Amino acid sequence: MREVSVIGSGMIRFGKYLDTSMKVLARDAVDNALKSAGIGAKQIEAAAVGNAMAGLITGQECVRGQVVLREMGIGGIPIVNCENACASSATAFHLAWLYVASEMYDVVLALGMEKLYHTDKKKSFAAIGSAVDVELMREMVAKMNAEQEKLRAERAARGAAPTAGGAGESRSMFMDFYAAIARAHMQKYGTTKEQYARIAAKNHRNGSLNPYAQYQDACTLEDVLNSPVVAEPLTRLMCSPIGDGAAATILCASSIANRFTAKPVKVLASVLSSGSDHGPEQPNVVTRVAQKAYETAGVGPQDLHVIELHDASAPAELITYEELGLCKPGDGGRMIDEGATEISGRIPVNPSGGLLAKGHPVGATGVAQICEVFWQLRGEADKRQIRNAKIGLTENGGGMVRGEAAAMSIHVFGV
Repeated sequence: MREVSVIGSGMIRFGKYLDTSMKVLARDAVDNALKSAGIGAKQIEAAAVGNAMAGLITGQECVRGQVVLREMGIGGIPIVNCENACASSATAFHLAWLYVASEMYDVVLALGMEKLYHTDKKKSFAAIGSAVDVELMREMVAKMNAEQEKLRAERAARGAAPTAGGAGESRSMFMDFYAAIARAHMQKYGTTKEQYARIAAKNHRNGSLNPYAQYQDACTLEDVLNSPVVAEPLTRLMCSPIGDGAAATILCASSIANRFTAKPVKVLASVLSSGSDHGPEQPNVVTRVAQKAYETAGVGPQDLHVIELHDASAPAELITYEELGLCKPGDGGRMIDEGATEISGRIPVNPSGGLLAKGHPVGATGVAQICEVFWQLRGEADKRQIRNAKIGLTENGGGMVRGEAAAMSIHVFGV
C-alpha cells in the first residue's frame, strides 16, 4: 500500500436549506475542495460519495453520487455511493483512501452530503431512527419512553419544567440512548450533569469561532443547564441539532502531492470497522478501532494535537475521551474540569464546535471532521487555530446495534 495525502478540502456552512437542493450543497463543497487543491474537476479519477438519508427525506435513491456530480460536470469515472448511517462520508473517505493506497487511482474525491430538514420534523426523526435494528426498535422505544416518563414524574414532583415528548416524535431516539449511557456513567463514576454541560459550553464557544458552524453563538454553563430538558440528563444544548450540509476532500498519492500543494496532509491511518457482540470487560468498538489506528499510524493518544470526535451528545464526547485512551475510565469528567480539551488545552477536542455547534447533517459529518483537521494541521483554522498542531485524529460512528455503534471509522493525519 502506498502513502496517501489530502491535498484539498472544502465545505459549506451547515444549516437549514429547505429550498436548496442537495445538488447545490454538494457542488459548492466540491468547488471549494477543488479550489483548495488547485486542480480541475477533470483531474478527478474516481469518487466516493457518502449520504445516509436522501432516500427517506427526498426520495432520491440508488444513484445519489452520480446525480449530484453529473450536475457539476463530473462523469465518466467510477462513482461509488456509501451509505453507513452517521459514518457514511467517513466510509466514503476510507474507500477513496483505498483507491489511492492500492495504486488503482492517483487522484480521488471523497464527498459527504445530507439534507435532514423537512417541513415535517417527524419525518426527519424517523429517518435518523432507522439507523438501528428496526425489529427491536419498537421494544426499545417503549422501554425508553417508560423510563423517561418515570424521570418526568420525578422532575414534576420537584417543580421542574417538563421534558420533551416521546422518542422519535419531538426528538431523535438516539438522544434517549445517549441519555441512558450518560446516567449509567454518572452512577458508576460519579460524573455530573455540570461536566456534560461544560463540554456543550466548550463546543458552542468553539463554534462561535467557526464560519462553517450551524450555530455560532457562544453560551455559558448556565445557558446549557437551563435550556429545555430533552431526555434526562440531556438538555437541548447538550444534543446535536438536525442540519443540512456538504463537505469534500481531495486525496492523492503522496508521491505526487507536491505537484498540487506545498502543504499536503498525510493519511497515517484509515480504519473502518463495525460493532460486535463482546463481554463487558472486552474493548468496545471505539477502543478496538482506535488501537488499530494508533498501531497503523505509529502514534499513541499522547501524541495527538487535535481531535474531532462524534459528539452527537455532550456525554458521548466525555465517554469517547476514555474510549480513545485520552484518560482512564471514569476520568473524562476530570478532563473537562481541568480544561484539557479546550482549544488552549493539552489535547484540544472539537475545535470546530463539533456536532453540537457545527451541526450534524449525518452523511456529511465524517468528511467535515476531516476538513477541520486538515485545516488545523495546515495552520488555516483562523481564530480557532491550535498552536503547533502536527498530528490529528477523527472519530466518526454511525447507527447503533445492540448498544454500540454499528459502524466506526477512525482516521489519523500528520504533517
